[in-house]
Order: sequence, then C-alpha cells, then structure tokens
Amino acid sequence: MTSDPYRDLAEPFVGHYDTLRGTVRHSLVSRQLREHLASPPGAVLDVGGGTGLQSLPLARSGYTVTILDPSQEMLGRAARQLQQESPEVRERVDLVEARGEDAPEVLAGRSFQTVLCHGVVMYLENPDALLRSLVALLATDGVVSVLAKNASALALRPALQGRWRDALEVFDTDRDVGNLGVVTRGDEPQRVADVFARAGVEEAAWYGVRVLTDYRTRERPGSDLDDVLEAEWEAGRRDPYRRVARLFHWVGVKVRCR
Repeated sequence: MTSDPYRDLAEPFVGHYDTLRGTVRHSLVSRQLREHLASPPGAVLDVGGGTGLQSLPLARSGYTVTILDPSQEMLGRAARQLQQESPEVRERVDLVEARGEDAPEVLAGRSFQTVLCHGVVMYLENPDALLRSLVALLATDGVVSVLAKNASALALRPALQGRWRDALEVFDTDRDVGNLGVVTRGDEPQRVADVFARAGVEEAAWYGVRVLTDYRTRERPGSDLDDVLEAEWEAGRRDPYRRVARLFHWVGVKVRCR
C-alpha cells in the first residue's frame, strides 16, 4: 500500500489504553467477547486489529489469529509486540496488510470461527460493505463481534463535562470528534443488526461499553479499578444503562450461508 492514513493515530491510540477509559473499553469488550467464543483452538480474524491488543491475548489462549489492518504503522507495532511472545504464540499469529472491505479477496478460500471488527466502522461513511465482508469470511455458526460508536448518546460526554454548547451541537447529528481528535460517525445497534440479518447473521447479544466512566477523559486507573469494571459490566448488559453508553458491542452468529 502506498500510504498509511492511520499512521499519525498510532501513538495516541496506544496511549489511550493507559487511561481509565481505555482500560474499561478493553476489559469490557474482552469479557463480553469471551461470553460467546467457543473454546480454543479456533481461527480468529481481527479486522482493523491494529496493534493486536484484542487478539493477541486470544492467541495466548490457544486460538489461531490473523490480524488484518490497512496501516503499516499499526501492523509494525503488532509485529514488535509479537516478538515479545513465546514461539508457540508467534506461530499462531499472521499479520496481513489490507482493508477490511478487501479481506474476502485477500484471504480467498479462508473462513474463520470468529471475526472481530472493533473501533473501525465509525471511520467509514457507510460501513455496510465492510459488514458484509465480515460475514463472507465467517464460518457457519461462527461469531462476529463489532464495536461501534453509539449515535444515541453523543451528547452525554460533553454534557457531563459541562461543555453545554458542544452537547447541544450533537443532538441532531450522528458524528462528533472522538478521543483521537478525528470526527467519527455513530451507529445504532438495530441498524447493525439489520445489515447482518440480511446477510444471514442473527443477533446473539449487544452490550454498552463505557456507560459510567466515558466523561473521565484524562483519568488513570486507580485502586478501585476492579469495582469500576464490575459496575461497568453490570451497566453494559442491562437497560436503560446500556443505551446511553459511548460505545456498543454487537455480537452475532452466522446461521446460514449466503
């Protein structure tokens, strides 16, 4: 690939996971995902997997992992992280440079028991082609996992921070400036479910992510982290709390081939 549109985002992306909000995101999504995964071994594709934060722990657990990302910088960081793993883990991980929309062609003939796509669809004006690509790579009875920005809750963060003008500006839009300083777009869980349903994927569950801590943007994890994570876990799996989360985590199962 001749250019890397995400190169400048790599450093702030990695740094985000040292914050409370980044820790909550990663911990909750990992726990929610484990509720739906079959036991290893199994093939996992992480579309837009970046540095491997989500999928390298799965490789350590015995899954075979393919990290696919269009960013040379992100994959370079994943490669450096991989060098710190044991030989057994390294053998279970492949790194592929490609866009998610092109993945069925690039990975022709391959299918996966689990396909992850976390924090990607908000960067696309219309993610439907990407979502269909995820299904094309998914084995029957396989699990697809998507993490997206919640379009219904964009005003909550600025309001809780006392940024009232910013809150007023996003009530009637589906996008705002995200954590990395880039304007990104929100979705609704039902819209994602509808796209997948047309491709033969049924909803298994959806969760809210960062219901209670999203507005604490610069804070680091403290000694109460275990309690924070447990409170977020409970809020993220029940109404009405999950509906006002900053992010939503949608999980589905492929029930038939298309």
